[in-house]
Amino acid sequence: MVAVAWTAIGLLGATLFGSLYYLGGRIDALSGRIDGLDSSLNSRIDHLESSLNGRIDALDARLSARLDGLAVRMDAHVERHAG
Repeated sequence: MVAVAWTAIGLLGATLFGSLYYLGGRIDALSGRIDGLDSSLNSRIDHLESSLNGRIDALDARLSARLDGLAVRMDAHVERHAG
């Protein structure tokens, strides 16, 4: 009876150890895939970032020009009424 109990304990231990070893290998493989996706996404984000920076700079220049034009018009209007 004792031998059967120890055999069952040994089998459960071996099964648990094998399962952990298998899962560890799967986790390592998944980690490698995630690292590959990370570098791919980083390059895509860098490309988008440079594209968006150019668009934002262009919008900034357009907005600054429009604000300067409005400032000139407001100055003329104030001069006309204050003058």
